[in-house]
Amino acid sequence: MMQKIQRFGAAMFVPVLLFPFAGILVGLTIVFKNPDIMGSLANPNGMWYKFWTVIEEGGWTVFRQIPLLFVIGLPIALAKKAQARACMEAVVSYLTFNYFISAILTIWGDSFGVDFSQEVGGVSGLTMIAGIKTLDTSMIGSILIAGIVVYLHNRYFDKKLPDFLGIFQGSSFVVIISFLVMLPMAFITSFIWPMIQHAIASMQGFLASSGVLGVWLYTFLERILIPTGLHHFIYGPFIYGPAVVESGIAVYWIEHLSEFATSAKSLKELFPAGGFALHGMSKIFGIPGIALAMYKTAKPEKKKMISGLLISATLTSVIAGITEPIEFTFLFIAPLLFVVHALLAATMSAAMYAFGVSGNMGGGLLEILSSNLIPLFPYHSHTYIIQLMIGLIFMGIYFFVFRYLILKLDIATPGREVEENEEVKLYSKAEYKAMKEKNKSGNAYIDQANAYLEALGGAENIVDVTNCATRLRVTVKDPSKIASDSVFKAAKAHGVVRNGKAIQIIVGLSVPQVREQFESILHQKNEKIGQ
Repeated sequence: MMQKIQRFGAAMFVPVLLFPFAGILVGLTIVFKNPDIMGSLANPNGMWYKFWTVIEEGGWTVFRQIPLLFVIGLPIALAKKAQARACMEAVVSYLTFNYFISAILTIWGDSFGVDFSQEVGGVSGLTMIAGIKTLDTSMIGSILIAGIVVYLHNRYFDKKLPDFLGIFQGSSFVVIISFLVMLPMAFITSFIWPMIQHAIASMQGFLASSGVLGVWLYTFLERILIPTGLHHFIYGPFIYGPAVVESGIAVYWIEHLSEFATSAKSLKELFPAGGFALHGMSKIFGIPGIALAMYKTAKPEKKKMISGLLISATLTSVIAGITEPIEFTFLFIAPLLFVVHALLAATMSAAMYAFGVSGNMGGGLLEILSSNLIPLFPYHSHTYIIQLMIGLIFMGIYFFVFRYLILKLDIATPGREVEENEEVKLYSKAEYKAMKEKNKSGNAYIDQANAYLEALGGAENIVDVTNCATRLRVTVKDPSKIASDSVFKAAKAHGVVRNGKAIQIIVGLSVPQVREQFESILHQKNEKIGQ
């Protein structure tokens, strides 16, 4: 079950990876249309304003089509075969599901407690999906339907039918079964979802008023669960779902950014739910403090060697919001440091929220600047100055706490290895020879994929493979066949998470390309095995 949950969580990253660029784009257009920043250029009747309005509309594509993106994105990661066809099946089934709901509520809306004559949006609980007026099940509905269709696809896509029914094989057969499943699903949703909407509406007020403690607990869970891959299920409903505000914090914040940018009220007063989106602060202030502590505690002769690693990893965290390269350098050798990191991250977010900071700050510096700081600074400069001061204070706390623990507990962080050639000694002759044999293609992604496949015990030991933003997630048949961590690190992995048969290889931002080559090589080897 843990393997399946982790695989599902990783699949959610496929569409989520589109959000940063879209957020940056929309944030920049709002900046360019803000008269307080652009002056007379931001005249609504001028060509400058009209041009950026056109660009802004294109930028809204991802945010306005979130359900469809999840319906398409999940099969890409979850389907075990014919992923492109699985995407088509999921879209058709999802549209069928919504057409059923639309018809049900048009006829029996009153019986389900829904006034289907209302306009979509607002507090109606209704929305438009591909031109279909339906219940607003948001990301949750799309994920549920996509999950059902992927299950049916994996089970029935290869089903052999009698020759006279051959035209209904493959995708047609999956869609037929899905059609039959979508009808009861639509009735169940029409009955249950309005009650859930009412409960969510009540919960929004509760969570928004839960104050500093709620923000602390949310941020702590979001960090501490990263090694398990379950952190997606903490922040997902808040950032991209309706846990605290309709349509999620990411969309709500962008939609109301113009309003926030011209109000003198505090950000916390304008958008109290934004406290649940401050987890990016540890990426900007915490990670540099950790990196500096690692550098300062490294052996003098190794400082120059590890400085490149630490600088690139820190910039990745600060600018792009990807923290794994730093976090996974100490997670495996000292889990206590990761717990301390989660505690400090939660305390920093809670402290900022207590002093009035709010917004959508779960990503890196570029995203935060474009959709928070730049458009809102004229009216909220004092809040951001306070935020910067708190962040710098915590950067110092991170540095001193990590430096103390590394030295006190004698933790072998990078640059503090006991032996100069300790990592080389971890390689067996067979492992080293295998690595050398696999790195001959001239293509870095192919070389990594080959090395990882060999280190995982070969094609015959692989059950399935997927990825999230930085990790290649693999389920193996026999964990005992997996090579030592040093073999993976020699192939440029940042680390390995082992949880029984569920293995996570920390690759970095190039993991989609590595996974593509991994699957291609795996397919070729499986064909040879089949022969």
